[in-house]
Amino acid sequence: MQLLDWLIIGIILFINFLAAGHALLYKRDPKGAWAWIVTCLLVPTIGPILYYLLGINRVKTRAKKLKWYWPHWDTDLAIAGQRLRNTRKSVREFEISPDFDQLAQLSEALTNRPLFKGNKVKPLYNGEQAYPEMLSAIDQAEESIYLETFIFDTSNTGVQFVQALSRARNRGLDVRVIVDGIGEYYSWPRIGKILKSAEIPFTRFLPPRLYPPSPFINLRNHRKILLIDNKCGFTGGMNIGERHLVAKADNPKRQQDVHFKFSGAVVNQMEEVFLEDWGFCTGDYSRVPRQQVASFDHGEAVCRTITVGPNQDLDKLRILLAGVVSQAKKRILIMTPYFLPSKELIGALQTAALKGLEVNVVLPAANNLPYVHWASRNMLWEILQCGVRVFYQPPPFAHSKLFLADDSYALIGSANIDPRSLRLNFEMVVEVYDTKLVSMLSGHVRERISVSHETTLEEVDSRSLPVRARDSFCWLFSPYL
Repeated sequence: MQLLDWLIIGIILFINFLAAGHALLYKRDPKGAWAWIVTCLLVPTIGPILYYLLGINRVKTRAKKLKWYWPHWDTDLAIAGQRLRNTRKSVREFEISPDFDQLAQLSEALTNRPLFKGNKVKPLYNGEQAYPEMLSAIDQAEESIYLETFIFDTSNTGVQFVQALSRARNRGLDVRVIVDGIGEYYSWPRIGKILKSAEIPFTRFLPPRLYPPSPFINLRNHRKILLIDNKCGFTGGMNIGERHLVAKADNPKRQQDVHFKFSGAVVNQMEEVFLEDWGFCTGDYSRVPRQQVASFDHGEAVCRTITVGPNQDLDKLRILLAGVVSQAKKRILIMTPYFLPSKELIGALQTAALKGLEVNVVLPAANNLPYVHWASRNMLWEILQCGVRVFYQPPPFAHSKLFLADDSYALIGSANIDPRSLRLNFEMVVEVYDTKLVSMLSGHVRERISVSHETTLEEVDSRSLPVRARDSFCWLFSPYL
């Protein structure tokens, strides 16, 4: 019996050191590596299990197969290098500010996707504006409807979407729905059962399972995409549910948000993203993305989609955000529900403010995830001491995600500015070069600032000891919030 005990102890130690060694070799962030190494070594059995479930990124290797059939960019390094050397000339063909030439080159190098001109972008504020437009577009569709969302409530709003999708399916249209495997559990009954009963083709993105245990439980699809006939598309911060109906004063979970309707060639890139996700979930790659056409002339916006995720897209948005701030000449306006920026972005914001740029960050005063709010409070001193201004807008909870630079650049979509969006979630954002749109969105941000409370360094420093301890404790877990 004693020999068996020593054998069990040896196996446990081997597993602990194996997990710690894996973290040492494959975790990129030193703080994250140290955290997992200590957890694996000091918490026997449980530490390696947590690392297996939350710490290992297996999607990276699996996702490599998703790129083989995209025809638009050659993977040969010599050809790719020549393409990037020609980028500066191609960027000058677009009507964008010369100040952002280098930024356009940076994002093209990061994404392997071209800019497209001739797009129209229409902001839709809250569910009262977004949902009627989306439902109308579904009813007017003639060929295909692709819908991807993190949360698909089975509330009255969700039922309206199911009914519209069912009508489209009955008209013989190609209807496909992707729902995140964890996001589906945000409402009951689950939307999958309702879609199945309505005979609407759908799939779940990385659904959790008990046996065998899913190692992907911490990796979620946070994208919000609706595509109609490959002619118009919707994306932004809104899920599908009652929470975005802000006019309903009796709605206890109201959330302000901004969604966007796109028309033009950029919709083709959005279709690529959806079909890539559909293939990843189902293994069905029979529907090849349609040829991108750059001659669409719907508006004046120059656009490009950018995908973010714990696969081949890891770290792209983190690099791009720092690049946007470094290229700005006048101002940076940020509106986000969750603000836990990377060290690179903190440094870029500090530098911009010290150079005299107007740098404003607008956050919600009442947050649906209080522990994220507390963690954020713990790091605000780093930017406040350098002249960045931080505002808390009053309820209802503001779920909007806007990143604006100067007079002509906007980054919009599903991503927040926190480690979950930057490293763990699958996200999609769209960069837009358009003075009219940026003017409208800047006006919206300034309107919210006018009714917001500005926090100061003195206010942050005057927190009581228990509050500071709480905020610091939550901040320790910021890489995983």
